[in-house]
Amino acid sequence: MDRQEYDVVIIGAGQAGIPLAWGVARTGRTVALVERARPGGSCINFGCTPTKAVLASARLVHQARRSAAFGIRVGEVEVDFPAVLARARAIAEASRRGIEDGFRGSENPRLLMGHARLEGRDGAHFRVRIGATTLAAREVVLNTGTRTAVPPIPGLADIAFIHAGNWLQHSDLPAQLAIIGSGAVGLEMAQFYRRMGSDVTVIDIAPQIAGKEDAEVAGALQRQLEAEGIAFRLGAQIREVAQDGRGIIVRLGEGEVAAGQVFIATGRRPNTDDLGLDTVGVAVSDRGIVQADARLATTVEGIWVAGDIRGGPMFTHTAWDDYRILLSQMTGDGTRTTDRIVPWVIFTDPELGRVGMTEAEARATGRAVKVARFDMRRSGKAAEIGEDEGFIKVIADAATGELLGAAVLAVDGGELVHAYVDLMNAGAPYTALRDSIQAHPTLSEAVQSAVAALDDVP
Repeated sequence: MDRQEYDVVIIGAGQAGIPLAWGVARTGRTVALVERARPGGSCINFGCTPTKAVLASARLVHQARRSAAFGIRVGEVEVDFPAVLARARAIAEASRRGIEDGFRGSENPRLLMGHARLEGRDGAHFRVRIGATTLAAREVVLNTGTRTAVPPIPGLADIAFIHAGNWLQHSDLPAQLAIIGSGAVGLEMAQFYRRMGSDVTVIDIAPQIAGKEDAEVAGALQRQLEAEGIAFRLGAQIREVAQDGRGIIVRLGEGEVAAGQVFIATGRRPNTDDLGLDTVGVAVSDRGIVQADARLATTVEGIWVAGDIRGGPMFTHTAWDDYRILLSQMTGDGTRTTDRIVPWVIFTDPELGRVGMTEAEARATGRAVKVARFDMRRSGKAAEIGEDEGFIKVIADAATGELLGAAVLAVDGGELVHAYVDLMNAGAPYTALRDSIQAHPTLSEAVQSAVAALDDVP
């Protein structure tokens, strides 16, 4: 059996594993990066990259259909759905090829393809098996990501449902689509398929969309999506999924939803069930999350974790920041940890950018807070570009002026929220942004106007 020795073996070529492999190798340590399927992780292969590509197509279709409002006659707008998906696949494949080309010919770091599994220890080394090859590593980083969590709904296993991992392979546009789950994936895909021409119903057992988002913000986003023809069945218990001559029927506690296809968007499941973690004693939760501290160190010295399987926010940008934490811990001064401010975005149209606490969460801390709202209809730039839906909501500590949280439901909300992210990272009061000069006419003026409105809150 082939045996290879490395200083560090990274299992999983996702958004943390790839830059970490290069970063550690630059220090002179020998590094192997092992990937079971396709380099790039979920983001490049079926997540961020292709979904944002198809959302761009959906936005263009939407704009073309409302072109008359801008004094432009376009005529009938047609969607070539297979071509939309082909464009997204091409962009994803180009990104993946770029990663693969970077590793081609590299001996350190070295990219190895295959399923990696821990198989105990040899003294100071951990054994990692890849087929007929055994790797010996002084340190191991787990970066294996997640997959769609399929709920135990009776009858679901009997249909070929769509999910985040396979949607790019479904080139037939469903006339009717039932989406189970109203988180970021469910909402983004609901709007995408609706703008492509599907009749879409979003089903969730939760009483509101977008999970724990501010109720006012979630309600406004839902109304925006309903205005485009997306139906919602919230607080709905799914009894079963069945197939008959009419297609697929999703039977609820009350009523049913007919669909040609079902899209499952009910969360993610960690890929930790076949890693051999028990052979070295790494502790995992009942949900398969690897237990780790703020340094991303597991319960076994020398084994680290990154990305979705470490618990906490499951975003590409947090996985990428995990690489910076691990580089600091493994090769640097060890000061970087998961004590961080994490923004996130739902890439609907308008986008929802969020950072920090909601109003309810801020009030639950017991501190005195100020809350202000600025409607995008009051933004000159938003009116000029015909994108004046939504609002900005900010929450601040009444005593210190510290910004505690913000939601930007607006065109380019995912970009605009970063003004608040930077303010919070700097530890500056909201008055720092209030007193700055923003160029005119810009959407950034609305970001400033929202915090300026805090002055008027008693």
